[in-house]
Amino acid sequence: MPDSPQSEPPPAAPAGRDFATLYRATLSPLRRYLSRLLGNTTEAQDIAHDAYIRVYPTITTKPTEQPEALLYLTARRLAINRLKRRSISPIHHGAADLDTAASASPSVEQQVMARQELTLLETAIAELPPGCRAVLLLRKVELFSHREIADRLGIAVSTVEKQHARALRLLRAALPAETTASTFPASTSADPEAQA
Repeated sequence: MPDSPQSEPPPAAPAGRDFATLYRATLSPLRRYLSRLLGNTTEAQDIAHDAYIRVYPTITTKPTEQPEALLYLTARRLAINRLKRRSISPIHHGAADLDTAASASPSVEQQVMARQELTLLETAIAELPPGCRAVLLLRKVELFSHREIADRLGIAVSTVEKQHARALRLLRAALPAETTASTFPASTSADPEAQA
């Protein structure tokens, strides 16, 4: 009788495959959840896309036990931020006239440029000193306050502030001006959580 297929554990899937599996399994339910939360399917698609981008580095570098929970938590935070911005925005978010509305999808040129900028940004972040990189990712990707980062890393808030400022300075020096202007604003003092 041949050996049982359970006698040997299957090889671990590469991190990219794990993310692809997560993406396929959660895309439709996540969009439905965000559509109910936001009341707008287009915004739900945007927020879902942003959430996947934000959790990708975490899931691929250090596998978590509950990647779906991390994804939904990130998406919920982004949706709540969108709802807050919507409530203070003077622009009405009603249904648009689809016959006269501009296409929401980016052109091929915009997509290529965005991919190139993302590649430059990933390279620049990878070249940051480890302390700066950890603080930057916790601040910009995980949306932690300086206090939360200090607690997580076991360092002083002033050290977090210095590492964050240094990371932004190094990225501005390493990237073209148009990339840093949209990704990392010149002044972080307007950031309401920067002092938290």
